Amino acid sequence: MSDQPANPAEKDPADWSTGDEAMTGPQASYLRTLCQEAGEDFDETLSKAAASQRIDELQKRTGRGIDH
Repeated sequence: MSDQPANPAEKDPADWSTGDEAMTGPQASYLRTLCQEAGEDFDETLSKAAASQRIDELQKRTGRGIDH
């Protein structure tokens, strides 16, 4: 089994060249919504990569972003 993503265009956020930059406005907006739905605190200091990982985690917990 390969450690490569199913879609080669999808890179691990830890490997992003801009991953340590501040999260984008759209990331912050969506993450704030997910945090509210999950009853979690929103951390406005997350990097792009950390925000992406947090979004993935909260999508799984809230059921958002999952195709049915």
